[in-house]
Amino acid sequence: ALEKKVVKSKVGEKVGLPCCHEIPSSESLQNYRVYWQKNTTEVVLAYAEGKMISKHERYGNRTEMDARNLTLWISPVEILDNGPYQCVVQHLRFLQNSVVVCDEPVTLFVTADFSKPNITAEVLANSCESTEMVVRCSSYGGFPKPTLSGALDNESMAWNASWVSESSLSPYNVTGKRWLNVTKDISITCSVEYNGFAESTSLLLTKTKECVVPTVPPSYNVITASSIIIITFLLAMTLAARYLPRHVCSHCCKPQDSVEEGVKECMKPPVSSKVTSETSSV
Repeated sequence: ALEKKVVKSKVGEKVGLPCCHEIPSSESLQNYRVYWQKNTTEVVLAYAEGKMISKHERYGNRTEMDARNLTLWISPVEILDNGPYQCVVQHLRFLQNSVVVCDEPVTLFVTADFSKPNITAEVLANSCESTEMVVRCSSYGGFPKPTLSGALDNESMAWNASWVSESSLSPYNVTGKRWLNVTKDISITCSVEYNGFAESTSLLLTKTKECVVPTVPPSYNVITASSIIIITFLLAMTLAARYLPRHVCSHCCKPQDSVEEGVKECMKPPVSSKVTSETSSV
């Protein structure tokens, strides 16, 4: 089995696709026919007896071939250059007879960088316990079709991803969506991976609503009971101050007497009924 050759390049770079044969120093390109093909049907360029006999218009001035090791150089690389190529070399013998020297494939993987992922968060609902939000991650302009991965505080998570591209050989736009219930501040990461490359972005998701709860809530019953006791005590003191002295004087003193007479009268010993009767008889 032939070893499969793979070459990787980015859009805009210069890349060389190796051929399976190198012309010895004792010979020249005039002794060979060389065909560089794409997808086995599209001739990129062809040489016969040292002269170029064919060149695909799409490659224009972007391709050239080394006359010794037959490497096909492409610059600048485009996404459409992605795919399998084949180098076919024929050696010209006497009487223009040709012998196939080599016929081997080589695959070119073209990569176009994706933009740095952009993460946005939209709050849908808020409460003291959590913040419900929808998070979106998007990246565009890359190739080939990427995979989208994510993480919440370094624990992997999956995105609901969708891709948009005009064709299989066109730049891709990718968007990921995720619904989250955020109960605390947490970091979310979005990574776009393609052909061995990756771009990542992180965003801190914040629980937007904080409800402050007192550590020792006031007791309504205690406050009410204390207020009733204090008010009752004050009313009792007020009533005692107003009515208790008047009640005592009404039994001891005459209202028209002066203070001194009232006191004296109140201190007089009571006269017994017996003495009064004897005095009357005399």
